[in-house]
Amino acid sequence: MRSGVAGAATAMFLMGTLAGVSGLIQDYPVYGGQAVRYLVAAVIWLVVIRVLGLRFVRLTWRETLLLVGLTLLGLVLFNMCVIESTRTSGPALVGTVLGTVPLALALLGGRPAPRLLTGAVVVVAGATLATGLGSGDLPGLLWALGALVGEVSFSMLAIPLLPKLGAIRLSAYSTVLAVPMLATIGLVKEGTGMLRTPTTAQALGFVYLAVVVTVLAFFLWYTALPKLGPGHAGLFAGLIPVGAITTGLALGIATPTVFDLLGASLVIAGILVGLTTTRKREPVHIG
Repeated sequence: MRSGVAGAATAMFLMGTLAGVSGLIQDYPVYGGQAVRYLVAAVIWLVVIRVLGLRFVRLTWRETLLLVGLTLLGLVLFNMCVIESTRTSGPALVGTVLGTVPLALALLGGRPAPRLLTGAVVVVAGATLATGLGSGDLPGLLWALGALVGEVSFSMLAIPLLPKLGAIRLSAYSTVLAVPMLATIGLVKEGTGMLRTPTTAQALGFVYLAVVVTVLAFFLWYTALPKLGPGHAGLFAGLIPVGAITTGLALGIATPTVFDLLGASLVIAGILVGLTTTRKREPVHIG
């Protein structure tokens, strides 16, 4: 339980740093940049698998469909929806919608205990307050809802695959699959200009996003998920805006407001409330 809590908290906090670090690559073609990020991460994962001597695991057709669905929805669609929603309505709307992830995972994880449900609601309130109440048009809202579907799929579609693949293989397989998908979108949206030589700052940004946000955070999350179950693990998704606030302060690009700090406090309080439910985690249904 303790290692699961530490892993989930760290993973979601690191996911939150993506927003601040992405500022380093904002002048690079968006979808080409995503393809580069996942390509670097895929190479790292292949090296890790080779060093650890992990053998290739053959999947059934059902498992293959789950893996493709996880990659398409949880990685590719999620990134695409966040990008397009931000372009249309700004970051506040998609951040607010994604703040409902803890509640969604608590409900999808089975019959949540009252304290878990209460904790999830408090986390949602805190994440919404820290992000800022969203505003925007209908297209922006639809893209944001698509991002929510992607974020939930990132966890729920992984649960049946983790017992067979483990955190390392699942992270590696999904990352490798995401590269050609993102490259295809990049070619359609940005043409041959999707790739170019990055500046030093952009190269450092890509390395951070690939190593820390994609490799390390994915591994920690998929290690913690089967230990905690989707309901309890989902509580830590509220730490995403906390990570964004902290990164903005560390890079000197944003100073947290009173509402940011209050929202972060609510997130932490909600996590503590949710974790006071029975120590016997909710069952993770396999298959």
